[in-house]
Amino acid sequence: MSGLRVGSLCTGYGGLDMAVHQVFGGSLAWVADSDPGAARILAHRFPGVPNIGDITAVRWEDLEAVDILTGGYPCQPFSSAGHRKGTKDARHIWPHIARALGVLRPRLAVFENVAGHLSLGFDTVLADLARLGFDADWCCVRASDIGAAHQRKRLFLLAWPANPGREGLARGRAERSTAHRGLSAADSIDLRGDRSGTRGAGRDEPTTRRLPSADPACVGEREPADQAHPVAGSRDTRQVPGRRSGQPAKSGEPAWGEYGPAVARWESTLGRPAPWPTDALGRLNPPFVEWLMGLPAGHVTDVPGLSRTAQLKALGNGVLPAQAALALRALHRRATSTAPATQPAAA
Repeated sequence: MSGLRVGSLCTGYGGLDMAVHQVFGGSLAWVADSDPGAARILAHRFPGVPNIGDITAVRWEDLEAVDILTGGYPCQPFSSAGHRKGTKDARHIWPHIARALGVLRPRLAVFENVAGHLSLGFDTVLADLARLGFDADWCCVRASDIGAAHQRKRLFLLAWPANPGREGLARGRAERSTAHRGLSAADSIDLRGDRSGTRGAGRDEPTTRRLPSADPACVGEREPADQAHPVAGSRDTRQVPGRRSGQPAKSGEPAWGEYGPAVARWESTLGRPAPWPTDALGRLNPPFVEWLMGLPAGHVTDVPGLSRTAQLKALGNGVLPAQAALALRALHRRATSTAPATQPAAA
């Protein structure tokens, strides 16, 4: 076995793991998602990688140890679109993730959620990380920061053992590999620098050139606050690009209107044109949302047997890989700015 081993929680279509691979390298040891649509995508895109399913029922002691643990855990308890019940929400599964961290003791942990998590429930996450002996840094990044045609502000957190040498992470698990892309497996991953504890400085955003953009879409369940497109499954009939008075455009190019510059910029970034935003029935077109999310064409929409509703749910709940990669690079630079460390793999 070579390279970093990655365990993925609440995997969805794997967007966060794509970013981790881009920045740190490694390969998936196992994934975890009990949603039928997500499970179908994972089986198709990552054949041979075990899906451990419902993380509330997993015995972590029985799992293969991993070097990196990732998770885009459910945002509904913290999203401005919902009732913001926080830790009282039945979908609040952070305690199970904290238990996984305590048992698996990964060398790095990467988490993603909506920005609203900062003001609801994030203190619990930080307290648990400190209790478990992890240091952490975090930032918020918008999809528009990497040129996307929508805002989709997200919170990203990078955590690592505060005392990796004491916990033996430089030996044992780390010795399973001696060469790979990204961080050195022969050495302990020490991101402490001269800082300790879980840092509040992480609330700052990484220094990036912010591009002006519109918000042409937000679908699924993750952040319906960006409402230029209706949320998937809703009855919102407000005008969207390519649709006039709730009807699909009849001919020619989509009527992007004020979103034209943002769409053109994202087309240039991805190197492919935007799919038609609505289907023949005037409904939001999943390939368009897939394009908005910066995914390879067909990553979700070409999966056999996946319904339109399941496609939109997965896409709406997903992570833009390039957005997450921007955040991880910024966090890694900041964490290693005062201590020598192997740089992450180039994009």
